[in-house]
Formats: sequence, structure tokens, C-alpha cells
Amino acid sequence: MSISILAIESSCDETSASVCVDGRILSNCIANQTIHERYGGVVPELASRAHMQNIVPVVSAALDIAFPEHTTRNAQPLIHNPQLATINAIAYTQSPGLIGSLLVGAQFAKSLAVSLDKPLIAVHHMQAHVLANLIPEERPAFPFLCLTVSGGHTQIVLARSPLDLKVIGETIDDAAGEAFDKTAKLLGLPYPGGPLVDKYAKEGDPKKFKFAEPQIPELNFSFSGLKTSVLYFLQKQEQGFIETNRNDLCASVQYTIIQILLKKLKKAVTETGVKNVCIAGGVSANSGLRAGLQQMGEKEGWKTYIPKFEYCTDNAAMIAITAYYKYQAGEFSSLEESPSARAEW
Repeated sequence: MSISILAIESSCDETSASVCVDGRILSNCIANQTIHERYGGVVPELASRAHMQNIVPVVSAALDIAFPEHTTRNAQPLIHNPQLATINAIAYTQSPGLIGSLLVGAQFAKSLAVSLDKPLIAVHHMQAHVLANLIPEERPAFPFLCLTVSGGHTQIVLARSPLDLKVIGETIDDAAGEAFDKTAKLLGLPYPGGPLVDKYAKEGDPKKFKFAEPQIPELNFSFSGLKTSVLYFLQKQEQGFIETNRNDLCASVQYTIIQILLKKLKKAVTETGVKNVCIAGGVSANSGLRAGLQQMGEKEGWKTYIPKFEYCTDNAAMIAITAYYKYQAGEFSSLEESPSARAEW
């Protein structure tokens, strides 16, 4: 029997829908929200409003791309779309994220599931980031380690199977993505600052300036000390220093963050003996981290896997692939299950 999943992702400020058939992603549509740039960060109320505006067009686009043979040009309510007849289950992001944004996706998915009399599958956002590595044909064999780095999370995950994932290390304070964005703000860069740090770092000297690397035991991370180190360093400089040294500052900050991440990852490989290594999450789109993982993998004899850019940031394809494995295992959700901003695995 063929398994066809329609997945919805709405955890933050991207509205995304994807169709997965038998583990193969047929579509992955994303609507971004640029309004938050003027505020220097995501405004939750504006994000949830934009999700309500975007979700029907995005879902419709995902269905059109996945099933072009059933596309109809006649205007009609989504529920009457003949493409939905091929769907076996509806999946959505249940946690973690902005609660208002999560509610939009969850309520839409539940309404669609009830209307179509289809089963519902709730997906944990961070588990889905890890399983994004199973989307391409060249995928890691189990067990594998995944360094998951985003704006809200930094974790090392041991994956023994698609549904057997264990966090073996995580940040005790700030996430790596938050460190990128907050140090970018100290450097006078607009939101979102992480990609701009990556851009300027390509033209700078990564060892020009040295910043603190917190010494945290075991496999956990800390980035608050790094941000403080950058702040105190900049406060001692004369006016115009940042503008004159922006490329070197970005390169040095990025180098420090990446070294913190890769050193812990190397320690995790040593402790577990697992040499299949992946990265995931929004920060895995960073060119320095991608190159650093490849270089360390070649040096240490690891098999490394890096997702395509479209599967690094928040996207529904990763929700769909996770739901595909949950469907096979019979792990369905009830209508009573509620979204959660901070649910544990």
C-alpha cells in the first residue's frame, strides 16, 4: 500500500507544506515572512497572523506540485480539491515553537483531518530536523550522530532508528543560532544577522581575534560566555573599529562558534564510536560549519552527511518524512493533543 502524507510546518515565521509519498518528497513549499526584519526579530502576533493568510495558498501549491495531473483551475474550497483524495494522513508540527504559530498549523491540520476522515500525526520539530537527513537517496546508515543547530536549540542526537532518537548533549543556556544573531547585533548587522556573519566571514581572517570558548563538561554546550566575550572586547575599542574590521570580526566569531560545535561533536564520536555524522537545523546552512564538518570528517575518517539548504531551515518536508515513519509504526495523534511551545522529546 502506498503511503501519502500531507505535512504542515508553522513553528515560527515560515509557513510550509509538503507532500511525501512512500518516503519520497514530491513538494516542499515555503512562504517566508519579511515583516519581522524591521523589528529586529520575530514578532509572535504578526507571525501567527501571517500563517493564517499563507496556509491555504501554501498547502494548495504543495498539492499542485505533487499531483499536477489532478490540478484544477476552477476556484473552489480547498476541502473539495480532488488532490486530497490521494492523501492517507495529515501531519503537523506539534512542538516546540511559538504557541500562536503552532496553533494555526495544528488547528488547520486537525480541521482537514476531520473533514477528510484521515488520521492525524503530530511531529516534534527537532526530531524532524534530524530526520531531514533521511530525505535524500544518499542517507546515513543507523546508528548516526546528528549535530542539530538552530536559533533555539543546539543538540547532539544519537539516532539508532528513525523513531529511536536520544539527545546526548545540548546547550545549557543559549543556542548557537542565537549566538550568531546576538553577536551580529553587537556588530551592527540587521536581523537576521546569522547569514550576514557568514557572508562577511568569507572575506575575513578567522584567527584575527580570539574570543572565549566556554569549557563545559560532558557533551553539553554554552554560548553565553562567548557573547559576553565579544561584548567586552568591542566595548574596549575605539569608534569606527567595527566598520574597519567587520570581515575579520565576523570570521573570528564564526570560527569560534564552529570550533565549539565541532570539538563537542568529535568528543561524541569518540565516546559513542559512531562515525556516521550529520548536521541539521537552520545553522547547518552556514557555509563555515558545512566546510568544517567535511574537513573534520575527512581527517577523522567519518562518513558525513549535510542536508540541502532547503531542508536546513524550517520546512514541511522534514515533518513529512518523520510522519512517514510514524505512519508505518502506527503512531497517530488524537484531536485532543495540544501544541506545546517547549515540549520535551
